[in-house]
Amino acid sequence: MQKLTNKEEEIMHILWKLKKAFVKEVMAEITEDQPHYNTLSTIIRNLEEKGYVSYNAFGNTHQYYPIVTLEDYRKRFMNTAIDNYFNSSYKNMVSFFAKEEKITADELREILAMIEQKQ
Repeated sequence: MQKLTNKEEEIMHILWKLKKAFVKEVMAEITEDQPHYNTLSTIIRNLEEKGYVSYNAFGNTHQYYPIVTLEDYRKRFMNTAIDNYFNSSYKNMVSFFAKEEKITADELREILAMIEQKQ
């Protein structure tokens, strides 16, 4: 699975939300820094080349849909981030968020309860 640019990732989130879409429908979902139609079309074709989307042809137009699920992408992204930024340690990752006050003690207890229920 190739790494996506920020714009490609933004477009993938739109396609995951819409499930199937023509370029003009994707364009309608972009609220900030809307690219030109041809630029967006090129980005979507790049996603196709990278193996993230496919399409159904309707004459000269294409309806695109994701072939990589959000869950699969999330797993890949999180594993890479944890490997690269936290020395492959989930403990280091959770500790980072606790120090940054991005997670509360109550949330950590909920996580611990979820872990214990799985065993």
